[in-house]
Amino acid sequence: MKLWQKNIEIDKAVEQFTVGKDREMDVYLAKFDVLGSMAHITMLESIGLLTADELQTLLKELKVIYQLADSGQFVIEEGVEDVHSQVELMLTRKLGDTGKKIHSGRSRNDQVLLDLKLFTRDAIQTLVAEIAALIDVLIAQSNRYKAVLLPGYTHLQIAMPSSFGLWFGAYAESLVDDLQLLQAAYKVTNRNPLGSAAGYGSSFPLNRQMTTDLLGFDSMDYNVVYAQMGRGKMEKTVGFALAGIAATLSKLAFDACMFNSQNFGFIKLPDEFTTGSSIMPHKKNPDVFELTRGKCNLIQNLPQQLTALTNNLPSGYFRDYQLTKEVFLPAFGELSACIRMTTLMMQSIQVNEKILDDPKYALLFSVEKVNELVLQGTPFRDAYRQVGLAIEAGNFTPDKAVAHTHEGSIGNLCNAQIAAMKADVVAGFHFEKVNEAIKKLLT
Repeated sequence: MKLWQKNIEIDKAVEQFTVGKDREMDVYLAKFDVLGSMAHITMLESIGLLTADELQTLLKELKVIYQLADSGQFVIEEGVEDVHSQVELMLTRKLGDTGKKIHSGRSRNDQVLLDLKLFTRDAIQTLVAEIAALIDVLIAQSNRYKAVLLPGYTHLQIAMPSSFGLWFGAYAESLVDDLQLLQAAYKVTNRNPLGSAAGYGSSFPLNRQMTTDLLGFDSMDYNVVYAQMGRGKMEKTVGFALAGIAATLSKLAFDACMFNSQNFGFIKLPDEFTTGSSIMPHKKNPDVFELTRGKCNLIQNLPQQLTALTNNLPSGYFRDYQLTKEVFLPAFGELSACIRMTTLMMQSIQVNEKILDDPKYALLFSVEKVNELVLQGTPFRDAYRQVGLAIEAGNFTPDKAVAHTHEGSIGNLCNAQIAAMKADVVAGFHFEKVNEAIKKLLT
């Protein structure tokens, strides 16, 4: 079934090429396509294009289809072009001509725009909850190990004392910033394109504000041409936010792999979280962190892939946009899996509390000695030279007591402030408005 087909039978090879992976990708969108149709037909009834009885009949059947999609049982049949066609086919099989009325005043162009925004909005809400949970774990571990020192590095050379309090807390704060960017992307996402039709509006007296309210959007994409120009732009904007989260997780995974190696020995993974070798019986490999790093590095390429697909297109719709779904939709599941696995690993790692007992880390405390001399009245440059000459002569004796008190330092982690920032950012998404609107639409 093709919504656009008339009397000419399309070449099978052309059909296979043009449909591509669309049926597979559109399963991601199924329940959101139904939600969009429910809002659209409610609006159609209000402007006289459906009767009240037709509306109730359609809504009842659409709720059945929604439950199928929500439970993972929705299937796009062989020969059916996309999710929109499948939903309409299911309605017309059950309701006859009434099912054919749901498409008045819209195009598959604004229909898929809407589906993508509803899907993305929902996926972002899941990500925010998962990231918030990871931040909580990182802050808890930072507080737990705040007094345990480890080497800080620049150029991969030992530099100054750091701590596990700083290490865990740094990634917590990084993720809070990532949430800020995700919130900006969410605001771009949370605008209603429905009613833009094929990109030039409709001669029907559509009530776009009504569908905006029914679906819980903050506002609509007002200009109908811009609504269509938003295809690809929204995905790329969100892609940059996902890439930011992935960059943080990738760096954390790299640290964990390095710190877990025998040459460092800063952390240890529980045996049940490692894998072995088929030839070396002693191996306990951090495959989870390595795969997290690899997956997140791929996700960081998402904005570039989307840019490559959409960068040289003028205004209006082009079939190129179909391909954006193949890289965009699966990225959320991949990133969610990485977040959940990182949360589990961060909860479970074992910390070496005696790292700096090793004399090779003695020079970490050279700056502490310089600062001590400065506090006693020695000019900084003279103190720096004095300590440097002692190191060259091999008679530097470190004082391993660390007294850092300023905000964000070893002795003053500011974890409470980071947690408060996280809470403010999460609250700023205002998911409750969306959830209430969808709940009302479904009941």
